[in-house]
Amino acid sequence: MAAAGSTSSPLKIYYEQEATLAGLAGKTVAVLGYGSQGHAHAQNLRESGVKVIVANRRDSANGKLAISHGFDPMPVADAVKAADLIILTLPDELQSDIYQKDILPHLKAGKIFGATHGFNIHFKQIVPPKDVDVVMIAPKGPGHLVRSEFVKGGGVPCLVAVHQDASGKALQTALAWGNGVGGGRAGIIHTTFKDECETDLFGEQVVLCGGLSALIKAGFETLVKNGYPPEMAYFECVHEVKLIVDLIYQGGLDYMRYSISNTAEYGDLTRGPRIITDETKKEMQKILDEITSGKFAAEWMAEHKAGKPRFNALYQADKNHPVEVTGRRLRKMMKWINAKEID
Repeated sequence: MAAAGSTSSPLKIYYEQEATLAGLAGKTVAVLGYGSQGHAHAQNLRESGVKVIVANRRDSANGKLAISHGFDPMPVADAVKAADLIILTLPDELQSDIYQKDILPHLKAGKIFGATHGFNIHFKQIVPPKDVDVVMIAPKGPGHLVRSEFVKGGGVPCLVAVHQDASGKALQTALAWGNGVGGGRAGIIHTTFKDECETDLFGEQVVLCGGLSALIKAGFETLVKNGYPPEMAYFECVHEVKLIVDLIYQGGLDYMRYSISNTAEYGDLTRGPRIITDETKKEMQKILDEITSGKFAAEWMAEHKAGKPRFNALYQADKNHPVEVTGRRLRKMMKWINAKEID
């Protein structure tokens, strides 16, 4: 039986022939924000023949980047007034305030509100008027990849969802947007705002970011506590993560296991389940429950409104963790990795 809130039928996947650009014919698209996703959507859509305008502070780094790319950044309110499809790419925690101040007053009947992540719509931080379409195109990759793959003639798979179909043509418009950024070349997968948002948050918290960073720190701490040099601990618990992840990325767990030594594979198969125990899985379920109930969303928005005191304290503590201090020193020795250090 499918889990609550999941889709039980096979997912529909659209390609270029089904996701034609006709849905954006004669329309002006406003991309609000010129950051990671914004710059990719704006440039890719423009190069697909769509009329694109950009909203961003002109004197910011992203605003100057937009200007260098041939756009003329304008205030959000002006862009919303001028556009048919409004694509909001700003950080989740900033969207609701900007929406209330600069978007909602100009979100007239017939316009289309576009999201690249389901957070604010799903958790009702943003509630658009009933007479506008509400759609989502969520590329399954960072903006720089969405852009670079498009330039090479390819594309990154996207998710498409329709939250509100006032016009009867919301899906057609969303698919045109997805095709315009390159998604139709790889496949555009039909989903819902709920499923995209909740699985995205869960993946970030339990595996990709929260789970992985906690596992790295715990492994590093265990080796150092037992007398092993921190440099050795760093190489084994941090540096080599990329080698394994790249293998999984290419061919799944099976290809990774095929590529490593028999000793490593036996250790993986027999010891991994001792790390991810039944108690760990219970905590995963608890985290998912916090996401689906809206508890996490409420907590995060309250944290933002309070000035992010806990967020900042936790960030600084990890920034100065011995694994990070050791890593900053060792990465200077590895010129080939193009090390990125945040001041």
